[in-house]
Amino acid sequence: MSATTNIIDIPLSGVESEHCALIVDKGLGKVPGVISHKVELNNKKAVIETADREVVGKAISAIRDLGYDVDTIKENYPVTGLSCASCAISAETILQSQPGVVGAVVNFANNTASVEYIPGVTSAEALKEAVQSVGYDIVIENSTAANDALEKLQEEKHSALKRRTWLAIGFSVPLVLIGMVFMHMPYANYIMWALATPVVLVFGRQFFVNAWKQAKHRSANMDTLVALSTGIAYIFSVFNTLYPEFWESRGLEAHVYFEAAAVVIAFILLGKLLEERAKSNTSTAIKKLMGLQPKTVTRIATNQEEELVEIEDVKVNDVLLVKPGERIPVDGRVVSGSSYVDESMISGEPVPVLKEKGVKVFSGTINQKGSLQFVAEKVGKDTLLAHIIKMVQEAQGSKAPVQKLVDKIAGIFVPVVIGIALVSFIAWMLVGVENGFTQGLLALVTVLVIACPCALGLATPTAIMVGVGKGAENGILIKDAESLEQAKNIDAVILDKTGTITEGKPEVLEVAWAETGFEEKYASLLFALEKKSEHPLAEAIVRYFSSQISAEAKVDFFESITGEGIRARTADGEYLVGSPKMMAVNGIKISDALQRKSDEWLDQAYTVIWFADKTNALAAVAIADKIKASSPAAIRELQFLGIEVYMLTGDNQRTAKAVSEKIGISSYRAETLPGDKAEFVKKLQAAGKVVAMVGDGINDSHALAQADVSIAMGKGTDIAMDVAKMTLISSELRHIAKAIKLSRKTVSVIKQNLFWAFIYNVIGIPIAAGILFPFTGFLLNPMLAGAAMALSSVSVVTNSLRLKYAQL
Repeated sequence: MSATTNIIDIPLSGVESEHCALIVDKGLGKVPGVISHKVELNNKKAVIETADREVVGKAISAIRDLGYDVDTIKENYPVTGLSCASCAISAETILQSQPGVVGAVVNFANNTASVEYIPGVTSAEALKEAVQSVGYDIVIENSTAANDALEKLQEEKHSALKRRTWLAIGFSVPLVLIGMVFMHMPYANYIMWALATPVVLVFGRQFFVNAWKQAKHRSANMDTLVALSTGIAYIFSVFNTLYPEFWESRGLEAHVYFEAAAVVIAFILLGKLLEERAKSNTSTAIKKLMGLQPKTVTRIATNQEEELVEIEDVKVNDVLLVKPGERIPVDGRVVSGSSYVDESMISGEPVPVLKEKGVKVFSGTINQKGSLQFVAEKVGKDTLLAHIIKMVQEAQGSKAPVQKLVDKIAGIFVPVVIGIALVSFIAWMLVGVENGFTQGLLALVTVLVIACPCALGLATPTAIMVGVGKGAENGILIKDAESLEQAKNIDAVILDKTGTITEGKPEVLEVAWAETGFEEKYASLLFALEKKSEHPLAEAIVRYFSSQISAEAKVDFFESITGEGIRARTADGEYLVGSPKMMAVNGIKISDALQRKSDEWLDQAYTVIWFADKTNALAAVAIADKIKASSPAAIRELQFLGIEVYMLTGDNQRTAKAVSEKIGISSYRAETLPGDKAEFVKKLQAAGKVVAMVGDGINDSHALAQADVSIAMGKGTDIAMDVAKMTLISSELRHIAKAIKLSRKTVSVIKQNLFWAFIYNVIGIPIAAGILFPFTGFLLNPMLAGAAMALSSVSVVTNSLRLKYAQL
């Protein structure tokens, strides 16, 4: 084995036989960069040898594409010590280079690292040590106490930054006055030296410390630019103060630039302060979500006494009490009481939802007027709210495709700027103008000051953070930045019918009785018969009558006939409930009025259930999976946006046709199997369409995985939500159009940010180098360069914040 290669163990899941192991082994052989490989079935692991640690991620992707899995841990860690986009790239690079790390993304905008790694090969502690080695740190504790401690630490750092900024400004004001107005007063240079020293060496100390840490690892970032520029200006000024005769003997004036060095530090600190304040506003969605869960909760003890306990102490199966106005602390199911609950903060829907015995409640929602007792089913990280917070955090921490290009540019930005600064300095020396050395030094300092990798680094992540947060506030959970960027390109949307366009459960739409008065006479009997049935359609009839019937009729004999219906006997006679086939087999007479009604319902693709005595039909019941009230309008809005809408269903042709006509979809497919849905997605993609698939069931997961953008309905299955890149918490179709509009607005803001960040540097750096001097005699003052650099980052973040107020 070569000294530069690594042996990596990859723990496998789902590899249960030699055949499975062989499939995985062959798959690993096709991964570029894998030098050798073997699968150890007994140890349930694959062992690969590679010289490139990034190959680990490709190997895991190959294993997962084969239908098996790898046990990895994916965590978000707060990162401390980041001062610019280059810092984030440096921390990200060191994380990605660690053995066992599948992928790592460091987001400068929200100071988090999202790391997926193989347990056993590396650990959170090892990752922490690696990050510390390049001058940063990560917080690996995830408890509430650790989060509170981190928040306190961040507040302390913000207070310290604010203090340093105002002190730097306080010292810089008299410096500027002396340097610009009273420069000929006695001992002016020494007074300025005294005022500049604390600003440069105390309040600006962090720039020099961080630059040194970067230099030790042969790296550079924004701190390097600031430290070089202000350090050179300060040292040059100290030399000219102590040895002015060096220049005077050559017929030159010994200029000092203490005010420039100090004011540059003051402006950059002010810019950082404003930037931090603006950045904190980009993460308000997460702060709001985190604030939804109460710290304490009322638990009902085994002796029925009420006790107040910390939220961390709540266990599954605990019975909890929620009083009017209180937030529901964890997910559970109501066991007693009834009340309306405001779920708008997690679903985006303003109408409160009735909660009574047997109905689910979710963490973070607000109980209104009644009291509820419920049993805890999901606590801690398993609650819906925790799941939402994690998804939003991961999405805000992920990178859009455009960001990867920006990262590459930011990675080489600082060395290029240092090169331009040195070339400027040499050029001024060579052109032979008066005071060429001094002018060259000023140009070098100004170029280093005005260059701003931060504006570039913040352009995309701040917009993504605000966009993802805006989506969460509107009931749209976005899993990653790539899907948010891609959604703007959607030109075809495929909708599953059941549970997506429709409610997903059969409902009684209408009951037609053969004669007036039959309802009062027979309704309680029909209710009693269907209550004994186990058929799904029977549940719909029971729900329909449950609020109308106070006492059900007595049934002496009951028989279920598979595929037809039920037969029963009471003191009054024999009765049937079932399909048209059952009525025909038993010779039941149906009145013309009832038959016409039945035919009308069948034309609308409703299911018809008959209720009859021994000879005559007494009633007909129309049952259908009701179309959501918002579906037609939502589909019209998608079509207005220029998007083709398709409906796929496993239901029969007649039902599919009736539903499509009602909602305004001309393109539909009936009787489709799960594989057919995925094939239809491929067919549209082959025709050049960017396809979004919307579904809610396990049968949709294949098509969801195939689509360019996958959208799951929040009330569907966990599998659909896991596969999908977006989840609509409220299951409302109109949120699809909102998601597309949000994508378009977010990408528009990203483009604006990148334009201003690039144009600022493209124009600013040459001006700072002195390109206008031969034509206009203009030279940019380093102090103005510092102010411009600080404002560039603030303007980018402020532009991103406009998304918060965008109408969707």
